[in-house]
Amino acid sequence: MNKYGSVLETIQMIEKEKLDIRTITMGISLQDCADANSLKSCEKIYDKITTYAERLVEEGERLENEYGIPIINKRIAVTPISLVAQASEATSYVDYAKTLDRAANAVGVNFIGGFSALVHKGYSKGDRILINSIPEALAETERVCSSVNIGSTKAGINMDAVKDMGEIVKKAAYLTRNQDSIGCAKLVIFANSVEDNPFMAGAYHGIGEPEAVINVGVSGPGVVKSALEKIKGQSFDQVAETIKRTAFKITRAGQLIGHEAADRLNVPFGILDLSLAPTPEVGDSVARILEEIGLERCGCHGTTAALAMLNDAVKKGGIMASSHVGGLSGAFIPVSEDEGMIEAVKQGSLTFDKLEAMTCVCSVGLDMIAIPGDTPASTISAIIADEAAIGVINQKTTAVRIIPVHGKGLGEEVVFGGLLGQAPIMKVSSFSSEKFINRGGRIPAPVHSFKN
Repeated sequence: MNKYGSVLETIQMIEKEKLDIRTITMGISLQDCADANSLKSCEKIYDKITTYAERLVEEGERLENEYGIPIINKRIAVTPISLVAQASEATSYVDYAKTLDRAANAVGVNFIGGFSALVHKGYSKGDRILINSIPEALAETERVCSSVNIGSTKAGINMDAVKDMGEIVKKAAYLTRNQDSIGCAKLVIFANSVEDNPFMAGAYHGIGEPEAVINVGVSGPGVVKSALEKIKGQSFDQVAETIKRTAFKITRAGQLIGHEAADRLNVPFGILDLSLAPTPEVGDSVARILEEIGLERCGCHGTTAALAMLNDAVKKGGIMASSHVGGLSGAFIPVSEDEGMIEAVKQGSLTFDKLEAMTCVCSVGLDMIAIPGDTPASTISAIIADEAAIGVINQKTTAVRIIPVHGKGLGEEVVFGGLLGQAPIMKVSSFSSEKFINRGGRIPAPVHSFKN
């Protein structure tokens, strides 16, 4: 294709197929903000974030105008607060969360991630305080996102933390009950979490990262679906090839914006996250891609295989287009944020168990799933344990972002609006996992050889 054709194709991808840069996320290290006095520590945190990210939104908007590519979100990720705050005398880290919220508001970003703890092998003093602070922190802030890593392939699964997180999710749901338990939409429980993830709610700035960095996440389900519409009935070889070529084009746009943003903000470019991230809008759905491949409705038999191929082809196509790929690259399958997934749940095609199977091959895990508000904490913990086991055994990142909607049950819906979307409340098992969860301790790390 000549240059003129390429330009027209790019314009069509942006205007008709919803190609966008999903997020520019500035990672900022707060390791030097630790202080025995929590007030001084919070002052340092506020000053550092507002200094580094002062022009983040302004430059993002300028890039949008100059290149004509929508940049949906400008966000910040910081060092896990448990690592910073535990040097202080504080017995609650809610004030740290409020400081993050104030800083995010001052620079104009819509979310800030990093109210986080890494407890895959055990708790430090700060980890325990942070986890106990999560429900109140999410209820009393607007923009703060939280995450906890409870397992890894090398350490196994911290089942004490798994049990605690089931109860924390329930508390977060209750404290935000007047907003359909939205606090839980800002809380992710990971296994094998990554340190350079630009996507919320699980973004944080890992301890191996530089002082500040720009990470970029691209999107583009609509572009991939549109490309597949042109090869109806052709073989899977051609489907995979088409997805690879499309992912290459999408990634090139992200690479360009990422480098430009990093140069203008005078910080290094980190990674490009090659993800198909859906939105609740029609024409921007991962589920509709799977249906375009040949499934009558997302969730029917064949869905896991189609998603596996999609995920792999996206990575293969994108890797060639970027100098540094990272984050959670692949395809996300959130329910409330994907118009096709919402419809599949309503039609009865997509169930909780099928979603769990799909997480074996998707980019992350059980994401933005609304369940009955009276679901016991032990059942939520067991869901977290199941998902962590998939990640730990298969050496991949998995996560749970689940919303027990206080006061609502099966047959009802939860509506968050915006990118968080809406979702029918899904059925979970009514059988108890309480004795299983109450054992506590740690599930050992899996053997790395002797596989079948």
